[in-house]
Amino acid sequence: MKNQNIYILAIESSCDDTSAAVMQNDITLSNVVATQKIHEEYGGVVPELASRAHQQNIVPVIHQALAKAKIDKNQLSAIAFTRGPGLMGSLLVGTSFAKSMALGLQIPLIEVNHMQAHILAHFIKEEDFNSPGFPFLALTISGGHTQIVLVRDYFDMEILGETLDDAVGEAFDKTAKIIGLPYPGGPLVDKLAQNGNAHAFPFPKPKVKGLDFSFSGLKTSILYFIQRETAKNPNFIEEHKEDICASIQYTIIEILMSKLKKAVKETGIKQIAIGGGVSANSGIRKALKNAESELGWTTYIPKFEYCTDNAAMIGIVGYLKYREEIFSDQSISAKPRYVIP
Repeated sequence: MKNQNIYILAIESSCDDTSAAVMQNDITLSNVVATQKIHEEYGGVVPELASRAHQQNIVPVIHQALAKAKIDKNQLSAIAFTRGPGLMGSLLVGTSFAKSMALGLQIPLIEVNHMQAHILAHFIKEEDFNSPGFPFLALTISGGHTQIVLVRDYFDMEILGETLDDAVGEAFDKTAKIIGLPYPGGPLVDKLAQNGNAHAFPFPKPKVKGLDFSFSGLKTSILYFIQRETAKNPNFIEEHKEDICASIQYTIIEILMSKLKKAVKETGIKQIAIGGGVSANSGIRKALKNAESELGWTTYIPKFEYCTDNAAMIGIVGYLKYREEIFSDQSISAKPRYVIP
């Protein structure tokens, strides 16, 4: 098995992006993502609309992934898919398609935990990118999750801390909505923050025990602040938008970094890998790079396309599981609440 090429077709459908990828061992041959624009007018993901869009997108996306990879479906070694966590309707589309295709081709089926995949995306082979050695700490930050994970091996992970309420991506999007930015607001906050004063408006940082996070209190304090200031000056947001965004982003990054520093102190591990859509944030990337020179950390930041939800990260887990012959049977079902095993 080690001497032959393993071809994995991977399917990701946990939220509102339909993605398919083809992996040749640990190398990405194709990674196709269909983004659903329909949710923008609602200011957030509508689960029913998301699952319907997945049904429309999944066949053309898989067809395109196979064509780009120049691979015939009969060459595939296995089908890997996101079992969870995620939106139930969205997961069902990917799960049922993966099961049917694996059954039809009579090849193994491999279930993947979405959050585990964000971490193991660091092991996709890329030029000019070195994978972390074990053990390392992973900070997984996305629209639905915020976790610090101790990674001892590919399939030996322990969650050291996680959010008690809102995820960090949710905090970005909801505070963006408060100041009138369209969905998804996180990238817009990042863009505006780059020209603002991060210390213009100090926001409170929640006091949470251990390595857990909380962002709901920050969101509420920003809401009250905006209401108070706009009552005095109706043009307050427009006149201070860049400073507001910079101050919000600074506070969120300070919360993340303080917990990460605590985790490093407690574990003695200075290898830090980030993953999830929010890891594309320029402020977080800069803070981690500063920690390399100031604190002696070694940080690992994947390519942008492997930060957001994508099937290549599902594919690398599929490849690693295939090597160990960790397969699923046809009785497997989607699992919207699925913690890292």
